[in-house]
Amino acid sequence: MFPVARAALSLTARGVQRTAVRQAHRKHEPNFHDQYGNLVLLGGAAVFAAVWGYVFTGVGMEWGLSPVGRVTPKEWRE
Repeated sequence: MFPVARAALSLTARGVQRTAVRQAHRKHEPNFHDQYGNLVLLGGAAVFAAVWGYVFTGVGMEWGLSPVGRVTPKEWRE
């Protein structure tokens, strides 16, 4: 292994070790995302489903929007 690459790997490993030690000794207090994250996610999914359910059912959207067979050309006016 080249000396520069070896030094880079050791610096990277040393940084990872420092981060792991720092996080292991830190007390983890719950923040907003820990407390309400799942609730916000479920609420957003419910609103998403409700809005699209209304769009697909309440607006009167027709399926099969292709005009083939339903539209006939008008006679040409001269």
